[in-house]
Amino acid sequence: MITIRYGTLAHTFGCLPLKSLTATLQNYDIDFVQLALSKAIQDIDTSTGKLSPGLANYIGEHFDRAGIRIGVLGCYINPIHPDPVIRRAEINRFKEHLRYARHFGAPMVATETGALTTFQAQDPLHYEAIGWDILRATVQELVEEAEKWGVFLGLEGVCTHTLSTPDKMRRILDEVPSSNIGVVLDPCNFIGDAVDIQDQIVDDSFRLFGDRIILAHLKDIYSNGGTIYHGKAGGGQFHTEAFLNKLQEFKPMIDISLEDIKDLEINDTVALLKKLASMEQ
Repeated sequence: MITIRYGTLAHTFGCLPLKSLTATLQNYDIDFVQLALSKAIQDIDTSTGKLSPGLANYIGEHFDRAGIRIGVLGCYINPIHPDPVIRRAEINRFKEHLRYARHFGAPMVATETGALTTFQAQDPLHYEAIGWDILRATVQELVEEAEKWGVFLGLEGVCTHTLSTPDKMRRILDEVPSSNIGVVLDPCNFIGDAVDIQDQIVDDSFRLFGDRIILAHLKDIYSNGGTIYHGKAGGGQFHTEAFLNKLQEFKPMIDISLEDIKDLEINDTVALLKKLASMEQ
């Protein structure tokens, strides 16, 4: 049977010294982590300008000895930050992650894309177009760096962000035509509170860019008194079985990173998801 591999955010377990972090990870039924360096590693300075092949290899070797892959480097910047000075610093930080990703053993560096309303106060009529133009320019610069180093730029859409719909994800892939851009698909982030049309949103995602998905995020949708919130996968209103089936069809053996989950929930959740996936075979 073709098996999906599960992982989670390394900082789910807190910000720990590297050796403690990798030792802790061995207690969980995961194959990889999504590693945001400064959020997960307490005892090593990984700020901009500090990375090197030696440092990246040192960290990667510790994860490798623990039997845990670094599936993705998380470098969540705001690529449309309204302050150009701050935006330049964020871009430079991301480009440094791209340069050294392979030395960590990671094939991709991922980010979200900034709030859709970032420029609304500045221009209530054209704020979406302003944000889009800045995003496109940033993505173009970042993917040129990714191409140099043979890694993927992973873009994640969120219903309240610049890439707010599957159609907009398809648009950025068309407007910046590079095979080094991949999609980090978090269906619940696209769905938001539109739970009643979730199947359409998921189907649109696979139809528009199913071949470009390089990583999936998975959580679930819950409600409390009409308020929508996210929590561990497999127990809420999201159609998890159908989504796993789609992933098996389009991207067998893809990595799935579990989000909005507590460390003590991981092993039971992975066991449940493996059972659901096997039921779809």
